[in-house]
Amino acid sequence: MPKISKQSAPDVMDAGPAVDRGGHLDDYAVDFVTIQQGHSLAPLLAGLPGDSCPCPHWGYVFAGQITVTYPDREEVFEAGDAFYMPPGHVPAAVAGTELVQFSPGAQLAEVMTAMAANAQRLAARS
Repeated sequence: MPKISKQSAPDVMDAGPAVDRGGHLDDYAVDFVTIQQGHSLAPLLAGLPGDSCPCPHWGYVFAGQITVTYPDREEVFEAGDAFYMPPGHVPAAVAGTELVQFSPGAQLAEVMTAMAANAQRLAARS
């Protein structure tokens, strides 16, 4: 597929706090993310190296705010910011945040598999 938009994205995942509409452009995943409820991904990243995301992401924030925690610092991305998140980050976002994110597809797939397993474990505890 040579292009993708929020409206044409073939993969839609409503995870409750966030809706992710995405697809692939060659080896890169493109995700249009809408945060419906403020949350941190920390619980879902548990068990990955450093309990953080090992996949880099590039993107743009259309609305809202993302706070990204690293072992040695914290960064805040707001509406109008283009961003780069190197490996080793834990993102959190406020309700109403909208962004587009570009990630190496194979790396992101591994992270998503781990996050899904953590989500199942957390749901089983509830």
